[in-house]
Amino acid sequence: MTSKSYLFATACIASLASIALANEDIADQYPGSPLYSKPVEVIPHVWSAIGATAPPTYENTGHNNNLSFIVTGDGVVVVNGGAAYILAAALHTEIKAVTDQPVKLVINENGQGHAMLGNAYWAEQGVPILAHEDAAHEIAEYGPQILEGMKRYNRDKAEGTTVVSPTETFSETHIVEMGDFRIEVLHLGPAHSPGDISVWLPEQSLVIAGDMAFHERMLPIFEDTMTADWLETWDTAFEPLKATYVIPGHGHPTNMDQVRRYTRDYLVYLREKVGAHLDAGGDLADAYYVDQSPYANLDTFEELATKNAGRVYEQMEFE
Repeated sequence: MTSKSYLFATACIASLASIALANEDIADQYPGSPLYSKPVEVIPHVWSAIGATAPPTYENTGHNNNLSFIVTGDGVVVVNGGAAYILAAALHTEIKAVTDQPVKLVINENGQGHAMLGNAYWAEQGVPILAHEDAAHEIAEYGPQILEGMKRYNRDKAEGTTVVSPTETFSETHIVEMGDFRIEVLHLGPAHSPGDISVWLPEQSLVIAGDMAFHERMLPIFEDTMTADWLETWDTAFEPLKATYVIPGHGHPTNMDQVRRYTRDYLVYLREKVGAHLDAGGDLADAYYVDQSPYANLDTFEELATKNAGRVYEQMEFE
């Protein structure tokens, strides 16, 4: 990256940090568009529409994750299909306002609804859709029930949304050489959910981390989220990227120190608290209420903290 680009990116991230943090109480930031916020250029040619840090609702149209795109010079690569047809179409409108280059690839960061339910729109445009093989399996197995869940909160905004599987899958690494960019789509190992990937731009030192990394909202621990494995993946594969810029799955673009603090360090902290509770003979009922106050400032803390503690207890009980 040139010194000019570096200064531009630093200023951009600083300006984003100065914006009031995304919060459950902040109203839609882009009235007139289904998108929660207008895409911003994080570094030259890399854009992201930052979603709400609240759970998906009718008001935010399910746009509670980051929808990113890379304008390569020879086409556009989109990261995340979006939570509904209407969101994918809205993102495409924003892309067309930035460039005349066609969208040539869509990448699903995992098999969750906000990553893949917009695939139907992109398939209509004839755009190939890439995902990890485990994410493709999740879409095939759970896609219909994920779609029904989206319809319940999105109602009329769900129109046109169907479950469309990826057209391409990979197991470890998928390299895209397009225009001025080398784009490495990486499955670094087990993390938040099956088939999690990160999109690494080595020449720009930027990672579109997906759900590997959180910082403004509390990360959710699902039944199939193995926290010990997530930590190992972080330490052996994600941290060694030494990314200068991080676009997380949720929340504003930031840096590695920030996502380490609220992802890796949170997992370590919670496992230590639950481990101490187990060593003292504590049961599951009380495990829900281990002290997580250092992270109470995070959005979705009230919704997720007790669930996270309970699931970590159930995991560590048998480790």
